Amino acid sequence: MAWISLAVQIGIVGTGGLVRLTGSGLGCPTWPRCTDDSFVAVPEMGIHGVIEFGNRMLTFVLVAVAVLMFLAVLRMRRERRDLFWLSFSVAMYVPVQAVLGGITVLTHLNPYVVGLHYLASVPLVGLAAALVYRVYATPGPRVRAVPGWYAGVAHLMTLAMLVTVVAGILTTGAGPHAGDSGAARNGLDPELMQHLHSWPAYALFALTLVLVIGGWRLRTRMWALLLLLVEAVQIVIGIWQARTHVEHIWMVNVHMVLAVVLVAAAVAVVLHLKRPAAEAAV
Repeated sequence: MAWISLAVQIGIVGTGGLVRLTGSGLGCPTWPRCTDDSFVAVPEMGIHGVIEFGNRMLTFVLVAVAVLMFLAVLRMRRERRDLFWLSFSVAMYVPVQAVLGGITVLTHLNPYVVGLHYLASVPLVGLAAALVYRVYATPGPRVRAVPGWYAGVAHLMTLAMLVTVVAGILTTGAGPHAGDSGAARNGLDPELMQHLHSWPAYALFALTLVLVIGGWRLRTRMWALLLLLVEAVQIVIGIWQARTHVEHIWMVNVHMVLAVVLVAAAVAVVLHLKRPAAEAAV
């Protein structure tokens, strides 16, 4: 259930990106109804209505998975309080994200609101990734399992990732994919934003490289290496997008999905900085 929770939280980013990149952001022009007279898409809306309404329906899948995950750990809430509160947080957060999605429609795809809607998926993916990790982790107190400098670099890496994601959101808001032909852009220079987005991304890559090399004998090495590989793919896709003037929507969607995959991998790296106190004592 924990793995399914992570998969659907990442998957909804992909379907949300599809809504935007196909110009279906206002396929259902209002919210919570699809139209003023119907809760569901009508044939007159065409494919845009199908895509947008389909993405709305996936919210119920997220809610169902979150509830089932919560029920799965409810009976162990005393001995595994970590799983209880993580699953509870995900279950409570999903409706908030759904409301943000509705606000994007009601504001006619304001680029900053759309960006906030995407950014809200970041902590959801992070919580789901933490949930997966804690399912396999030994419960109880934890102590640091890496040198202090290594932990500092890891936390600096997460800061660079946050800046990269925010810059990427602003870059997308300046670009051509508004989600609807009549939606406004944020008015920023797309070419300049591409550069501003790339600088923290390269810093993120450099910091992750330090984690890979410096942590080769540590338990974090596998997760740091995974993070580095995903970042390398992201950089290649980002450069390709810039060279092709963001004309391939599938490439943009992959870039959006991989951004939250990066978040999940970064959470894994940070959580592996500590280990159970009992294990450390042995």
